[in-house]
Amino acid sequence: MVMACRNINRRKHIGLQQLSSLTETGRSFLGPVKSSKFIIGERSHESVLTCSILRLLENLDLNSSVGQLLHETVQSQKNAYGTGTNTLLFLAGAWSTAALECLQQDIPISVIVSVMSEGLKSCRKEVVPLQISLTTDIVDNTGDTRRYPFLGTLSIIPSPLVQIPSDWIQREKLRKDVSSQASTPSFSSRPSSEFSSRSSYSQSVPQIMLQAPQTNLFTNSYTSKSRLSHSRHFNKSENMSYQTSSEEYHNSHKCNDLVQLAVGLSHGDHSSMALVEAAVKCQYQNVRVRKKNCTVPFRFDISKISTCCLPGIPESFSCVYSGYITLISINYTTIIRELQNQPLRVVLIDGDFKENYHHLGFNGLGKVKTELESVPDQERQWVDYILEILTQLNVKLVMVRGNVSENLMERCMHSNLLIIGPVSHHVLQDFAEVTGAVQVTYATQLNEDCVGSDVNVSLWRAGQLNPKDVSKRVAILIKAEGVLLVTAVLTSPIIAQMQAKEDHFWTCAYRLYHALVDEKVFLGGGAVEVLCLSHLQGLIEQSHKKVDLDCSGQLLTTSWVASSQELYRPAVLKALAGGWHRYLSSVVYNTGTCSSESEASTFIQNFLQKTTGSGCPILYLQKEYNKVISGILNSGLPSKLKEILRVYDVVTPKMEAWRRALDLVLLVLQTDAEIITGAEYTQLNSQETEELLLL
Repeated sequence: MVMACRNINRRKHIGLQQLSSLTETGRSFLGPVKSSKFIIGERSHESVLTCSILRLLENLDLNSSVGQLLHETVQSQKNAYGTGTNTLLFLAGAWSTAALECLQQDIPISVIVSVMSEGLKSCRKEVVPLQISLTTDIVDNTGDTRRYPFLGTLSIIPSPLVQIPSDWIQREKLRKDVSSQASTPSFSSRPSSEFSSRSSYSQSVPQIMLQAPQTNLFTNSYTSKSRLSHSRHFNKSENMSYQTSSEEYHNSHKCNDLVQLAVGLSHGDHSSMALVEAAVKCQYQNVRVRKKNCTVPFRFDISKISTCCLPGIPESFSCVYSGYITLISINYTTIIRELQNQPLRVVLIDGDFKENYHHLGFNGLGKVKTELESVPDQERQWVDYILEILTQLNVKLVMVRGNVSENLMERCMHSNLLIIGPVSHHVLQDFAEVTGAVQVTYATQLNEDCVGSDVNVSLWRAGQLNPKDVSKRVAILIKAEGVLLVTAVLTSPIIAQMQAKEDHFWTCAYRLYHALVDEKVFLGGGAVEVLCLSHLQGLIEQSHKKVDLDCSGQLLTTSWVASSQELYRPAVLKALAGGWHRYLSSVVYNTGTCSSESEASTFIQNFLQKTTGSGCPILYLQKEYNKVISGILNSGLPSKLKEILRVYDVVTPKMEAWRRALDLVLLVLQTDAEIITGAEYTQLNSQETEELLLL
């Protein structure tokens, strides 16, 4: 039986081509040294500097269906994990290019989908041994007073994937001599209600190279009995010297230090991660205050973290405070001064604080009103009624989740009553727990049982900040005993950089959060991707051997589908591996140690050949990485840096970024195929015989 089908024209796979093209926009965002992009508004003509791929996609004209799918996929990753979007974007583009390469080789789409999915699934299992467990009480060990005064001075990337300049050791020794006079650390373990991310060293000593320890790769050794006992490169006698159980490995390679974890997850952004680490410790202290006799292990609650951005302010003002900090109009300065240093009664409004605000399920009379009734009179009566309720309850502070009536704001200002809004639901919830207030939807629901107490309001950095620098607004601090809320105050003298600074903070916060939730991290800086490449290389060799046996007739195939899949498996796996190869090449190129991407690609290829040819990739990585670290430590830096010369990656967000990237590519691939074939698939005529592929 002869089977005929249309040989799909690769040039018509517009979706894959568009996906590959769109992902190029964020190529410079990958790796430790990111090249920011300016986003200029068409109407306002204001510029914003960003390194966030989501911010970039939001400002691109994505009219195509592929562009919308890409945006939704990246947005879904961001909403779910807060990190991993750059990896998702780059791999989606790399694997769309890989799929196009497979189509150019006339590989059936069903085979591409099947083999790529199986290859990724196999890689996800292969990298499990690279996970490092975190101790369950890692945050409880915050009493450690160790400091790392040289953190942030490390200007070279301790990784064999990055070529170290020959004159680096001499320059590092010179830096050591200069930095010996500086003693202020970038990271410290001391708990404090205020934490500044600036260090005296960073202000006094210029950086010789860009600080980018993200590509710090594998620094721990790992030998697994289950893996080496099945290796084709070792016989049974050789394996006996490497046999170490997985359980023994994980027990001896646990991370039990919060500072070490924060440094490893910072990926070079020390200032942002320092603020995150301080926020975790501050929240830990607040939990101990609220639950004095509770023995339940502390869990970092990222929903209890907020940010307050102060553009145009020097970076030295960046810090972390316990409580809620926000900006309000300068007109409230007099009221704040009268209310500070005294306990206030507070009410919480979970909705808009307006006369015409109704619940979504409310069906009123609409535009029907009495003949003498007018909207301004009705709103004025409502404002009078609300003020009467608040006055009777002796309320001085109102926190609102939604929008607030301007007339009500003005009347309350004259009555020395402070209204703060909009605030997030988590802020209202936390103040409700510690003050005894009950959240209400409408002010008419207020009564004595709904009012909270013992809230303090004060001006933040009174006399130090010029209101003109923050658009005629002042920063206020709202606190209550036992509140878990922690506010990170982010400042930057460059207004266009403010949004990027906030994005960097939240990226670091979510990395640390997911690491603590998963209670495990990956050895980072490319170790996972290198192992995937090595694993796929082994699968490709096995597939070639199996195809050779099939061709020689020693193995019998059961079906055409199985035989075609085995025939094309090496090519598809090679294309899949090519995506990770381009990923690592871009990371290395973005470190600035290679003059071109082709040079970085060649370097990665040579390193991979040595890793795969060693017989045991993990042991080879361990040996090479230890060489680099030893060279750095021998350059004159203190030996205690050895324990923080590690880079970690979060587990779940990375795995999900891989999965979402491939799912997007395969969805576009199959959708393109359906659009190309359509109803004409079964209507082949004589003019199309040149495009037939006989199977």
